[in-house]
Amino acid sequence: MAERETWTTEEFGSSHEGAVGVLLADGTVPGAVYFDTGSGAGGQSVSQWSVYDGRVAHGPRAAALRAVCSCGWSGPEHRLDWDEIGEEELVEAAHGTADTCVDDWDTHTVEVERSAIPLPETVTALLNQLQEEIEKLAKTSPLAAVRAARRLEVAAAQVGYWPAHEARQDTTAERAAAALGLDVNAARKLMARFGNWSPYS
Repeated sequence: MAERETWTTEEFGSSHEGAVGVLLADGTVPGAVYFDTGSGAGGQSVSQWSVYDGRVAHGPRAAALRAVCSCGWSGPEHRLDWDEIGEEELVEAAHGTADTCVDDWDTHTVEVERSAIPLPETVTALLNQLQEEIEKLAKTSPLAAVRAARRLEVAAAQVGYWPAHEARQDTTAERAAAALGLDVNAARKLMARFGNWSPYS
């Protein structure tokens, strides 16, 4: 896989992995740029937006940047003004545009969170309080905080077991994925982990 900077959230992980995507003047997405290291051990494929400056040995010239997500979502196009960029390095000239793409992706993840099955406010408040208490405990007794985190891990496995089995009977993998804000593969693995069955069964 070509290297580029990506972003994830703790809850949704690789199901919603974001990046700055590149569009060419004809609206197509360019392939990765190959850099020959000259060491005889092969090169490196890179799809980081900043390499698409149209210069010798680099990729074609980017016409626009946009946020993209591994779920297939893409954000609005942000056009690049090459007359204004001139000879300036693209990574410097368009860093503000790239930051806007990050903001677009952040908005997307908020929408994903809103579309997931809601939790009761009491549960959300208790989870937040528990996290805060363990973080405070870590300042005075790191080992006690580790034990608390372990107890939380054990509790999660216990309380998640039967709901995972019931949900497996009541719904499809696709509906479970949508409710959890994950892709189907990630949802299947999560349910299998809590239900203690093979994700391949």
